[in-house]
Amino acid sequence: MRILNVVGARPNFMKIAPLMAAWRDHPQVEPLLLHTGQHYDHTMSDLFFEELGIPRPDINLEVRGGSHAYQHAAVMQAFEPVCQELKPDLLVVVGDVNSTISCALVAAKLGVRVAHVEAGLRSFERTMPEEINRILTDQIADLLFVSEESGLINLAREGLDHEGVHFVGNVMIDSLLRHLPRAERSPVLEDLGLQAGTYGVLTLHRPANVDDPVVLGRLLDVLARVHAEVPLVFPAHPRTLDRLAKFGLREKLDAFKGLRIVEPMGYFDFLKLVRHSRIIMTDSGGIQEETTVLRVPCVTLRETTERPSTCIVGTNRLAGTDPARIWADFEAAMATDPTAYGIPAKWDGKAAQRIAAIVAAEGPRPRTPYLEATRHGALARISRVE
Repeated sequence: MRILNVVGARPNFMKIAPLMAAWRDHPQVEPLLLHTGQHYDHTMSDLFFEELGIPRPDINLEVRGGSHAYQHAAVMQAFEPVCQELKPDLLVVVGDVNSTISCALVAAKLGVRVAHVEAGLRSFERTMPEEINRILTDQIADLLFVSEESGLINLAREGLDHEGVHFVGNVMIDSLLRHLPRAERSPVLEDLGLQAGTYGVLTLHRPANVDDPVVLGRLLDVLARVHAEVPLVFPAHPRTLDRLAKFGLREKLDAFKGLRIVEPMGYFDFLKLVRHSRIIMTDSGGIQEETTVLRVPCVTLRETTERPSTCIVGTNRLAGTDPARIWADFEAAMATDPTAYGIPAKWDGKAAQRIAAIVAAEGPRPRTPYLEATRHGALARISRVE
């Protein structure tokens, strides 16, 4: 059974690593790894392959940066002949980046079965490119591997409650739990002159936050207050630094006395930095999950989250971009005992094993001509219309 696994951007790497390891327990599976090249510099790509023990890609499409339309078109054009030549029995895509939907769409039209890992997540914010990618990928996938219970609800609400839906847990947490002991050996705290529990970590890169000078300026105002209480470390995305300079806001950031602005980090360094921090201020999706398992308070600088389980168990507070709300959530998070937090169901480090077992048990089979539960559910709903 030939399985073609796709990665394209940094968030994918932590999710594909445990899957590539899990396939080894099933000798009937021939796993191949394809990298679209959506992220291609050393820090954003090569370093993660090295640290996570991911095998070198069997195929690299070497697509580079560009607009969303350019990336989709370039990946699809490069991927189609590869897919036709390799004739995989199953395409596995993870997450919600442009490479995910681009490769899934090509495979589906070629009659190749598609499995989506991290299916069902919804922010309900259609302005996010990732939300469009998630929705479309789920609609054309044959197998939907769900990471948290909200995903099951979302898929059912969209009529995707068919036999291909499986609640397996979170593969990103598989990577975290596997590599945490090694991350503890990182010298990052010593290198930055930090003591555990005395600093916060800031990440900021979402277009909704950094592409609007008014929103970005407001965020800097409240983050200055946060920094005065808990010194921040800021692994700065190059795009964010570019926007700060473009909008004339870099001086405002540089006025944060003692702020440590550092380059994006490798996985081990960042994992240790987060684990020993006092609080996280972020607009990232994956960090909301990591802080939940690490039991580190997280304040999310977004109006919505596709990972509501992190809020339900208490580690994450959805603060939006209003400075008053952010400050209130920061104070509340700082006053909460992290040991009181829970962990979502099946975030136990075994999600990839569950996925591999399901796929291997099914074996090679043709793409489903129609999805029974979805088809009959639609007919039932139509019959109830007066």
